[in-house]
Amino acid sequence: MPPASIPVSVLIPIRNEAANLPRCLASVAWAEEILVVDSQSTDGSIALATAAGAQVVQFYFNGTWPKKKNWALANLPFRHEWVLVLDADEVMPPGAAAEIGALLAADGAGCAGFWINRRFMFMGAWLRHAYYPNWNLRLFQHRLGRYEQLVHGATRSGDNEVHEHILVAGRVGRLDCAMDHYAFPSIEVFVEKHNRYSNWEARLEIEAGLKPAGRPLQSSSVDLRRRLKRWSRRLPFRPTLRFLYVYLVQRGFLDGTRGYYFARLHAFYEFMSVAKAAELRLPPATVIPPPPAEPARPAPALRSSEA
Repeated sequence: MPPASIPVSVLIPIRNEAANLPRCLASVAWAEEILVVDSQSTDGSIALATAAGAQVVQFYFNGTWPKKKNWALANLPFRHEWVLVLDADEVMPPGAAAEIGALLAADGAGCAGFWINRRFMFMGAWLRHAYYPNWNLRLFQHRLGRYEQLVHGATRSGDNEVHEHILVAGRVGRLDCAMDHYAFPSIEVFVEKHNRYSNWEARLEIEAGLKPAGRPLQSSSVDLRRRLKRWSRRLPFRPTLRFLYVYLVQRGFLDGTRGYYFARLHAFYEFMSVAKAAELRLPPATVIPPPPAEPARPAPALRSSEA
């Protein structure tokens, strides 16, 4: 299949993604339009995107909403009706062009959007059990789809959507292909990202509590996982339960040592979310005024021997 032959607009949100962007862009070279929405990168990402033929648009976050992807969906002049949303650390497989091309030729085969599965890469290999399958709705008619807004206050989690999903006005289907997700090239990156994500989780818990935070998702398995997570907020020992869920229920133990580390890190992520939610529930701290400044002391007089 010749390059740039599929009538789809690819939307890639970035900020300082020079390490990931070339791999991501190469995996969708078959798309007729690639739009990179940047947040003032300083690491050469803009030059890499431009060299690959992508159009770069700058996004300036107001601190709350809309975040980057929803802003792009509402404001960019897409050349095509169908949009594929892809993070810079995600890579589409070689067979995606043929599958997506056939679906678009059939005008979506009666669907307005499609879920795609993701394979998490962690410590150098694919986790075949922990966090797999992992479905996200990414291919859709942009006029009919927007990301849900689950949190209304400032979260200090960045300018990109965290765990929000796209809601589409119409039927949805599933792609056969699955993308690779290189979200955590190191433990340091995992900790940095989940420190920000836990800010979002804590704010969501404070605002939503045990109530549904949005419309039901258009995937029974993804919606069930969200409802279970919401229900688990009433339980004690949530970090331990998160570890057991990833390691035993999702069979992360079959991923060996990497599965154990992955489960333990998610237990710590849960602990940060719980602790930050508890911190948000505290009453505003009383501002303690600083002590009064001491009067300036006069400089000691010089002795004759020092003059």
